[in-house]
Amino acid sequence: MKFLIVDDSATIRVMLSNIIEEEGLGTIVGEVGDGSEVYSDILANQGIDILLIDLLMPNRDGIETVREISPSFQGKIIMISQVETKDMIGEAYALGVDHYITKPINRLEVVSILKKVSNHLRMEKSLNDIQRSLNFLSNQRQMQEPKKLFSTHQNVIVSSGKNTLFELGIIGESGNKDLLDILTILDQFEKDGIREIPPLKELYEKVIEKRYGASASPEVIKKEIKAAEQRIRRAIHQAIEHVASLGLTDYTNPKFENYSSRFFDYSQIRIKMLELEGKKRDDNYHSRINIKKFIQALYMEAKG
Repeated sequence: MKFLIVDDSATIRVMLSNIIEEEGLGTIVGEVGDGSEVYSDILANQGIDILLIDLLMPNRDGIETVREISPSFQGKIIMISQVETKDMIGEAYALGVDHYITKPINRLEVVSILKKVSNHLRMEKSLNDIQRSLNFLSNQRQMQEPKKLFSTHQNVIVSSGKNTLFELGIIGESGNKDLLDILTILDQFEKDGIREIPPLKELYEKVIEKRYGASASPEVIKKEIKAAEQRIRRAIHQAIEHVASLGLTDYTNPKFENYSSRFFDYSQIRIKMLELEGKKRDDNYHSRINIKKFIQALYMEAKG
């Protein structure tokens, strides 16, 4: 693993470098003292796998830097800070930070988190290699069996989607069929050159059209669209409850860390955790579920 350490404290940089080298966790590619020295092209050119970055720095802080690089950076980001403000931590996770290390530096904590992140990254790379191999085989067969290829590719998307829904605790919910249909629709959109997630209403209409055919009456379409939205909302609500319960049991649970920020708004997870603890109840909870974010994350996860 290749590491880049970004911290305005030379002492912290030395401590982290020593831990990484002494534990044989990887190679220190570089150390910089401010986020203003970190850009996506630099990370890509140096092949950085894991970025360790301080939250508070004089010129450009960790949050601003992560916001700048996260759209294109393919590695993992670990935030370091003695600040434990929930809002700032929540924003960091929402931007794509994978883990949070608190100061003063604890060697055991650093080693544990870096090993966990490294293993996760290796697993992702292996899955991506498998996916690339599958894509290569699919492309080889496309000229001979285009119809069969399309069906097989969709089966991969659906199968991967089912696995993710299972981990989110909603594979038995009625809305999971609607979500899986949406995955195949988004896959076809991407094949047609449409990469942006369309409005939810359009997705629901495509689901109903796929299920009932283009000849369905406007009354049936309207009724079924509403029913599909309700089923999806219930399914996502169940997923939030499942993920929140994992976080209450173990805040470092890999599923909680992986899914809580990618699939949901941090505030929703936090509200549900408080609700499960009996500390708070939010009657407007259902109406604020971010369905579009969930669908986008599910599709990206299913694609691999």
